[in-house]
Amino acid sequence: MNQVIELLKSHRSIRKFKDEPVTAEQLEQILLAGQAGSTSSFLQATSVIRITDSEKREKLMEFSGGQKWVGQAPEFLVWCADFNRHKSIAPEAKLGFAEQLLIGAIDTAIMAENALVAAESMGLGGLFVGGIRNNPQGVTDLLDLPQHVIPLFGMCIGVPDQDPTLRPRLPLSLVLHENSYNAEPDKVTLAEYDKVVHDYYEERMGANKVMTWSEQISGIVSKEARPFMKAFLEKQGFAVK
Repeated sequence: MNQVIELLKSHRSIRKFKDEPVTAEQLEQILLAGQAGSTSSFLQATSVIRITDSEKREKLMEFSGGQKWVGQAPEFLVWCADFNRHKSIAPEAKLGFAEQLLIGAIDTAIMAENALVAAESMGLGGLFVGGIRNNPQGVTDLLDLPQHVIPLFGMCIGVPDQDPTLRPRLPLSLVLHENSYNAEPDKVTLAEYDKVVHDYYEERMGANKVMTWSEQISGIVSKEARPFMKAFLEKQGFAVK
């Protein structure tokens, strides 16, 4: 095992931060490390908006369902899939294809994950905030995002003021398939994992949240998932072809 693998396997989402700034040099290196990640066809279809305006932070916290760490973290970044830059360079660009939405989302996720790992390597911590997609139009208006740019998620970064336990991941045998897809997860392995997650929640949160992983994901996927998103994407010029 090496230090990189150990760092990756020790990731925890941090929601409580010390009142210490992230230095300008740290932030620059975090973002440069992010940019070093893979990018489809060298398109680099990502823009990052650093939020230093306290009123905008408050609005983004509101859009995210009141996640207080959005307002409290020393740094908050909004990560966007961006094809406006390409349109500016090449006005004849043919945009709006679903493939470009995938490229923008994948490029942005890769850059953001690289950035968070870089931050963790400095002793910092953070978390992704998908809650900004609760009100994508509000975020778009607040940050003056033009057409062909969409906000995908936020990211808090700072010095951790908590030490949460690792959240147990699915056994690799349920994730790794060989040569073809196995549509039926092994029931025994899944039941064992459900027990692990149940015990994790019981230890971490007591009676406030005791459930298995299967119960948790059933509750999530049985609900509509932001049904307004398709219309928003089309308005911003994505996934219309």
